[in-house]
Amino acid sequence: MESKAVGEIMKTGTVMRTMKNPPILAIRTEREYDNAVERLNALVDEVGDSPKDPRYRFIETLSVLIEAYDREHCGFPEASGVEVIRFLMEEHGLTQKDLPEIGSQGVVSEVLSGRRTLNVRQIQALAERFGVQPGAFFGPMKR
Repeated sequence: MESKAVGEIMKTGTVMRTMKNPPILAIRTEREYDNAVERLNALVDEVGDSPKDPRYRFIETLSVLIEAYDREHCGFPEASGVEVIRFLMEEHGLTQKDLPEIGSQGVVSEVLSGRRTLNVRQIQALAERFGVQPGAFFGPMKR
């Protein structure tokens, strides 16, 4: 009897409506964008910077979808993530030691020199601190 009920749900197309958090496959509207950002923030809070957690791949996927929407709808200038950080540092009168969101002064130096890339947690923290979209730190997409 139970499998018959599952079969009915599948046939009527209500599976997605019955899921607590259906997967985000595309972002087409501002409402979908806001939902994706909210889910990304929740996942980052739960998973942190732990690539071994199976949910980490969802963080990566959501980040790519959000970045694509940002690029299409927010018109970020063609600047690298490092250039954005340098600009924000200059605008706010900050030095490397003033960016604990990235890490120690040594880690900040490695990021600014291009020897290290920002991770999801660092991007989220910088976006929150400076009130910008996370996509600002991804830099121009290579074509």
